[in-house]
Amino acid sequence: MSARVHPFFDDTTCTYSYILADPVNRICAVIDAVKEFDYSSGRTDTRLVDRVVSTIEDERYQLEWILETHIHADHLSAAPDLKKRLGGRVGIGEKIIDVQSIFREIFNTEEGFKPDGRQFDHLFKDGESFAIGELQGKIIHTPGHTPACICYHIEDMVFVGDTIFMPDVGTARADFPGGDAHLLYASIRNLLSLPPATRLFICHDYPPEGREVRYETTVKEQRESNMHVRDGISENEFVSMRKTRDAGLDLPTLMIPSVQVNMRGGHLPPVEKNGVRYIKVPLDLL
Repeated sequence: MSARVHPFFDDTTCTYSYILADPVNRICAVIDAVKEFDYSSGRTDTRLVDRVVSTIEDERYQLEWILETHIHADHLSAAPDLKKRLGGRVGIGEKIIDVQSIFREIFNTEEGFKPDGRQFDHLFKDGESFAIGELQGKIIHTPGHTPACICYHIEDMVFVGDTIFMPDVGTARADFPGGDAHLLYASIRNLLSLPPATRLFICHDYPPEGREVRYETTVKEQRESNMHVRDGISENEFVSMRKTRDAGLDLPTLMIPSVQVNMRGGHLPPVEKNGVRYIKVPLDLL
């Protein structure tokens, strides 16, 4: 069976969201859905997810899964918006509880927040099998960027989240709380042990000047030409590069609001006594 992939690119955060569908049974999943957020005004927007919903309705798909590759630090998740409008189950890797525990302390969350993954409908284990209609999938745990990162291996495709980027962009940073460059290298090499023709669908693209954005690459292409982790680059070389590079990077613009929302499964922080929701900014900490 040939799956159908519908990519959606958010120019503001350089994020790809995907609809992945079983075209025969009209069952689909949405992977890494984006909800827009304007930091200067504190306003959210659903223009991109409106496009996703419109496509699902036009194609007469039934939404079965709303899948997150990890807790993103650069955009808000639109998972609750999708679930409210179309149903489906929200899934993420089981190690989300580690990320929640880390950031519960950083943001001093409300007493009712429990770092046990209950904010999601399903916590996937490494190696777990699942299905989208008749499309067969398997979970690959890929820690390093965060402890909870997972990839969705479905048929001949892998949706890799932030584990790896296009070859001329390289790899994700590994300096967020809980990140580890050694683990990231091992996770990437595990992915690159898949058959050379395996198609890799990335979550972000930051193209060099003169190249249009892309969302699909292959194991073969990555092994031959990824600027950070192609064949022949050792773990020590990778870790040294990653640590030096990460030390010069600023935090993502939307990290503070994104993590606070996404660790809650995409739900906004609870309403306070005055009827307003707030994002906290920890001072002199991150």
